[in-house]
Amino acid sequence: MVKSIAGSFSKIVRRWLPDAFLFAVILTFAVFVFGIIFQGQSPVDMVKFWGQGFWKLLAFAMQMVLVLVTGHTLAKTKAVESILISLSKLASTPNQAIMVTTFFAMVACWINWGFGLIVGALLAKQMAKRIQGIHYGLLVASAYSGFIVWHAGLSGSIPLKVAQASKNFMSQITGGEVIPVTETIFAWQNLLICLVLMVTLPIINKMMIPNPEDIVEIDPSLLGERAEVTEDHPGTTPAEKIENSKVVSMLLGLFGFSYVVYYFTHGGSLGLNSVNMIFLFAGIVLHGTPANFLKAANEAIKNTGGIVLQFPLYAGIMGMMVHSGLAASISQWFVQVSTPMTFPFFTFLSAGIVNFFVPSGGGQWAVQGPIVMPAAQALGVPLGKAAMAIAWGDAWTNMIQPFWALPLLGIAGLGIRDIMGYCVVALLWGGGVISLALMLL
Repeated sequence: MVKSIAGSFSKIVRRWLPDAFLFAVILTFAVFVFGIIFQGQSPVDMVKFWGQGFWKLLAFAMQMVLVLVTGHTLAKTKAVESILISLSKLASTPNQAIMVTTFFAMVACWINWGFGLIVGALLAKQMAKRIQGIHYGLLVASAYSGFIVWHAGLSGSIPLKVAQASKNFMSQITGGEVIPVTETIFAWQNLLICLVLMVTLPIINKMMIPNPEDIVEIDPSLLGERAEVTEDHPGTTPAEKIENSKVVSMLLGLFGFSYVVYYFTHGGSLGLNSVNMIFLFAGIVLHGTPANFLKAANEAIKNTGGIVLQFPLYAGIMGMMVHSGLAASISQWFVQVSTPMTFPFFTFLSAGIVNFFVPSGGGQWAVQGPIVMPAAQALGVPLGKAAMAIAWGDAWTNMIQPFWALPLLGIAGLGIRDIMGYCVVALLWGGGVISLALMLL
């Protein structure tokens, strides 16, 4: 049955889902119309909100470009390729490959979402290279499905935010007290949801494997060999000698990792910038010479077009959602129809809807937190549970939101239509598990 459902969704998606860029364009027009109809905003105001938000994700877009480039470049080294091959050897059949890829992607995303996206994509590609008969689109979708647990993990922006002492609306609600991670990330209910998903989602993904005649293996053009380290040749000019000098790479790597050590020994935590820095300097060192590193980096940069073009559109969508009041209205409606028992579930649903248009954990918290948290306190719902309901909703609909899939797809060499049909099934299964847990636990 799961195979049949996945096949149906895949056919629908391939026929009707536009390219990821056009998907963002359609969302832009939809939010523009919704703001006029439901919020009473004028067309001029909606265009103004869109323009005001358009460039708000520039820094984040650059971070995502570096996630893709540094991860892809690091994967082109002999050392990392050996690690990926070792992990891929845990599977010997297509069924096992789907399950192993899903599981390791989930674990990696729980540790850090940026790290998880890259690890999932690289492992999927290595599995497809080594094991014949794997449906590549499903394999990459399985890697992306691991992203569903990111906001319940160590890099979850909402649980980390409420655990920080700061002068904002949360300090007014709690009287200055923070919500410790023992009540959010490490709450037994949250860990149980993660565990259930880590056990069951690999099985669900395996059950979606299509019939043999429908299997499409990895495109041979994506089987590019690792950027081999060229033979040592000092060059004939000073410029060539510098470009092919291992000393330059080693010194730069030492410089970079010295700061990384300082950062973590002085209270730093694993985040997007620190992951990018580690990947960057590891790639520089492992490629041996600047020339080899630049060769791999230039190849990786070719896959960043989707991020560069689409992130400004999503920033504009977020601007319209926030400034028009649409995001707040959605949250308030769900709060109004909630009871103490249903509040976490309806908060989860509202967060899932808002995330479709505001695909940013920090942005979503800024919109929903001031509405949801006071309501939770008034209803007697534990604040940690309310915060995690928003976090889970944010992570849940990422399964059908192309925004976060772009770096993974760039590495895998696929388009959004190749994976989204299978991701719908992950959305349905994950939504069921999370909803039951929020209602019953």
